[in-house]
Amino acid sequence: MSTANLLGADLVETFRKAATSADPDLATPALLIARLGSPRLETAAHLAHLHEMGQTAAKRLSVDDGSDAPHGPIDSLNRYLFDEQGFRGNSTDYEDPRNSFLNQVLERRTGIPITLAVVYIEVARRAGVRVDGVNFPGHFLLRFPFGPDEDHSGAVFVDPFHRGAVMSETDCRTLLQQRTGRAVAFEPGMLAPATKLQILVRMLANLKRIYVGMRSFHQGLALTELLLSIEPSALTELRDRGLLAYHLNDFTTALRSLEAYLRFAPQGDHAEPDQDDRSEIWRHVKALRRRVASLN
Repeated sequence: MSTANLLGADLVETFRKAATSADPDLATPALLIARLGSPRLETAAHLAHLHEMGQTAAKRLSVDDGSDAPHGPIDSLNRYLFDEQGFRGNSTDYEDPRNSFLNQVLERRTGIPITLAVVYIEVARRAGVRVDGVNFPGHFLLRFPFGPDEDHSGAVFVDPFHRGAVMSETDCRTLLQQRTGRAVAFEPGMLAPATKLQILVRMLANLKRIYVGMRSFHQGLALTELLLSIEPSALTELRDRGLLAYHLNDFTTALRSLEAYLRFAPQGDHAEPDQDDRSEIWRHVKALRRRVASLN
């Protein structure tokens, strides 16, 4: 099965347009990603479902004006999504690819932090409430901006994986240490709002990691194509496209991608990738050139 067949003839371009559009809509590109798991998926029904959920959430918010709720709209949205609708984090089978497909998350009511965050953001947006994603290391979070965007002290953070648990900046610092040990030092910028593109890149990268770990290289290559469609200068993805294509015996694509990677990747004592990586890729390129020549 070729990557083109797996993705569908127009999916990459359709996804690119939806992902790079100024429209804040995350659901449409997320549902296009889900076509990797459900090729015949129709997005309209799931978008309608989100719209209906948003309308219901708006009614809950209008009834509860926040006067008796410590965290205002957060409490109302949490009750609706986690108590009434039953959304929850999948802690027993975290690596299941279905946790990364928005249609499956909506149907099964279970997911990982970033897909549950997309549900939360999209329902809140349809209810007239702004909620931002936070590209926090190791664990995606949500952010309610109660102050200026750059003033994190005026924001409240929410963990969608743990039933909307409300977190302070101190809690976020503790979470970072739990997730990374002391390998990553906390920086205030880690709590900044994530852009639409950053959220989609993280969704794709998570799913790619899962599929490559399962040795599902067709899916891994398809996800690399989607990543490159929105980040065409991403050298790591260019390299990975070449390596995955090599695994799948698509020698022409592999050679073209790895040659481009070596051409554009910086060189020098402190450059990334390091010289060992460049040497390994160069060995692949030489082998691929021989293979491609023998096919002509």
